[in-house]
Amino acid sequence: QLQAYGGGLVQAGGSLRLSCQASGGTFSSYTMGWFRQAPGKEREFVAAISWNVIIPRVADSVKGRFAISRDNAKNTVYLQMNSLKPEDTAVYYCAANKWGTLSSMSGYDYWGQGTLVTVSS
Repeated sequence: QLQAYGGGLVQAGGSLRLSCQASGGTFSSYTMGWFRQAPGKEREFVAAISWNVIIPRVADSVKGRFAISRDNAKNTVYLQMNSLKPEDTAVYYCAANKWGTLSSMSGYDYWGQGTLVTVSS
C-alpha cells in the first residue's frame, strides 16, 4: 500500500515536498515513481528512482526544479518541488514496480491514492 501526502496550496515560486510511505511490504528493492494528472489532461510521468538510487530520472518539464529521493529504511520516497508554476497544479501519484521501469505508467504495479498540489499565480 502506498500513501502519498504533502500536497497543498502554494504560490508560484514556492516549494513543497511530497512524501510517499509504503506499507504492507518491503519496497526497498522496488523502483519508485511520481506521476501527475492535471484537470482535463492525461496522467504523466514526473520522476522516478531505482531501488539502488543510481538511476533517478526526471521529466524535462520539471528538470532543474524537482528532485526525487528515497529512504529505504523508512520505506519512503520524496519529491522535492521548487520554483513551482501554476502549470504544476495536479494530483500527484506515487507508484512502485519491481521491474525497473522508470517512466512508463504501464510498468508500475502499485499506485497510491494521490495528493493534490495547487499552485496559484
